[in-house]
Amino acid sequence: MNAARWSALHPWRAILGWIAFVAFAVGLAVAIPTHEATDADYRIGESGRADAMVAQAHLEQPDTENVLITATSGRLDVPQAEEAAAAVVAGAKTADGVADVAEPQWNEGRTALLVPVELASGADDEADADAVQAVTDGVQEDFPDLQVRQAGDVSVDAAINDRVAEDLGSAETISLPVTLILMALAFGALIAAGIPVLLAGTSVAATIGLLAPLSHLVPSEPTVSSMIVLIGMAVGVDYSLFYLKREREERAKGHSTLDAVEIAARTSGHSILVSGGAVIASMAGLFVVGNATFNSLAVGSILVVAVAVLGSITVLPALLVKLGRWVDRPRVPLLWRLNRRIGRGGISSRLLAPVVRHPVVALALSGVVVLGLAIPALGMKTHSGTLDTLPTSIPQVQTIKDISKSFPADEGASARVVVRSDGASTQEVEAALEELTTRAVATGDFVSSGRGVETSKDGTTSLVVLGMPFDETDPRVDDALRELRGDLVPATLDGLGEHAVGGGAAESLDFAEQQDGRLVLVIGFVLLLTMTIMAVTFRSGPLAIISTVLNLASIGAAFGVMTLVFQHGWGSGFLDFTSPGFVIDWLPLFVLVVLVGLSMDYHVFVLSRIREHMDTGLPTRLAVERGIADTAGVVTSAAAVMVSVFAIFATLSMLEMKMMGVGLSAAILLDATLVRLVMLPAILVLLGDKVWWPWKPRRPQAVVVQEPEPAYAVTR
Repeated sequence: MNAARWSALHPWRAILGWIAFVAFAVGLAVAIPTHEATDADYRIGESGRADAMVAQAHLEQPDTENVLITATSGRLDVPQAEEAAAAVVAGAKTADGVADVAEPQWNEGRTALLVPVELASGADDEADADAVQAVTDGVQEDFPDLQVRQAGDVSVDAAINDRVAEDLGSAETISLPVTLILMALAFGALIAAGIPVLLAGTSVAATIGLLAPLSHLVPSEPTVSSMIVLIGMAVGVDYSLFYLKREREERAKGHSTLDAVEIAARTSGHSILVSGGAVIASMAGLFVVGNATFNSLAVGSILVVAVAVLGSITVLPALLVKLGRWVDRPRVPLLWRLNRRIGRGGISSRLLAPVVRHPVVALALSGVVVLGLAIPALGMKTHSGTLDTLPTSIPQVQTIKDISKSFPADEGASARVVVRSDGASTQEVEAALEELTTRAVATGDFVSSGRGVETSKDGTTSLVVLGMPFDETDPRVDDALRELRGDLVPATLDGLGEHAVGGGAAESLDFAEQQDGRLVLVIGFVLLLTMTIMAVTFRSGPLAIISTVLNLASIGAAFGVMTLVFQHGWGSGFLDFTSPGFVIDWLPLFVLVVLVGLSMDYHVFVLSRIREHMDTGLPTRLAVERGIADTAGVVTSAAAVMVSVFAIFATLSMLEMKMMGVGLSAAILLDATLVRLVMLPAILVLLGDKVWWPWKPRRPQAVVVQEPEPAYAVTR
């Protein structure tokens, strides 16, 4: 740990260097604009080919805002509705940013009237949608007996982005004081409580700055900043906790501040490097998916962990040397006494004692609980986010749902068949697409959209849109798409040129199939890398295998909890959501890599302390008991921070964030308690010295065991 030693010996240089690094990184974000991922970056499979063909032929549908007119209650007054629709048409035609206004359309039962308003292609689509919204609001005022509402891709996206920003702002506002309170409980002193938050915050700021130039190599996904805050605060606080607790412990033994910092660097600092490597290896598993979203999340998470590790071995020891004993000032009397009482390890010793005395029983009981939680994961269903996963408290979302019910061919599940002709005439292609429409409708799985065949200006590319009379999440949608792709399209269009089936439903199917095919690869990649890190670090094959098995247990339990809560609706009333009947497709992979990465933090920390005691000659049983008692307070504090921060996300309105919050908070809670503090020590005690094979612990002739000095004590 030369870097930590140098920083401890040259504290001002290390501190100023860190400040300069963070300032430079933040300056990069100001000087270099972030390159956001475009629609083309998200294309996958056959739907991606279809989308690319449509884009190249300039057949993209223009952004459209739909104005829906329905009755406030009872039957719709048809003449009044038509009068309101005429007012919408007249107002929209004069609004800024409007390219065209279609004639009002009645639904089949004449219970709803729809006015599609096509927006002009411009630099500010939101402003154009707002101009139409002003017309809609004006018509609503003139016809109070009707419901006149507007929704479209632009307005819905803007409303969702506003809600996401509101949710994240709320989460960040709450998470900071919660973290500070938990750190105050962990240390009983305000300066010590503030250092982990300071390190984590500066690491996050530096990472967001560095991400700006990197986004030109790997396009940045809009949610990556939130993920950086989430991961950065978790690992930044963890690493500071590991270091600070060990430094305080060494000072309590009588070492000088400089010596205590150096000892902490050799022990906790080494654990931080190994933990950081494990987290980075886990996050690298996201690259295996080969998706723009996961690539962006992987880059952001790897970068923030690397920056946090750098801060932990440079500026953190420098700060501790300069602060000296002032790090334990000012003390909060009640919290300080509570911290001293917890610091003795009394609570953890009482909990651990039965595990060490009866490891078989402890392992069996904890295994049954974990297995019971994991079993529901076998029936987990995944699907991309739909209208049902969006908060109904967003007015535009409810309007889109009502449009979907009244006009299923316009807003429901649909498929887009695209053909790029290869020598065939335009008339031949159009006739084939019309025949395809007839055959598809005859199956009962499709309905005509009424748009007919659309052909590009150069006549080389044509498409037709087929609606489906099913909800987006209905399994029949995927079955219909497979039949369309496998039978109907080849039978009708083969020989005419390149063809592909795309659209929103097809994109969801392609993503699910890609993820299903690679989920096993990601799990294998992550577990293999972390197992290798454990084997190299501790030079123990059994320990690496045990770590992998425990990670699998944690993953299974986390997936089971997510399935029970969001697929089966357990606790939906308490969490204030309606179960969509599935888990959003990208979340299991994300929870997997984050859980394995973060859990390896305290796993490595605990095992390193046990190994230290083994190196002094303690037998395995006593080394396990002493090592876990020494680290239980740190593990509990670290897990409490992560669980609290993730749990805040479970209170937000966006279902994706709620799923992520519940999944991660439940996973970390189970992993830090049942798995690492019950199953791990039980297994280590049962295996004894065999767990360290091929390394052989030293066994002195006689071992005098003394009670450890309180780790909390600080020389006055």
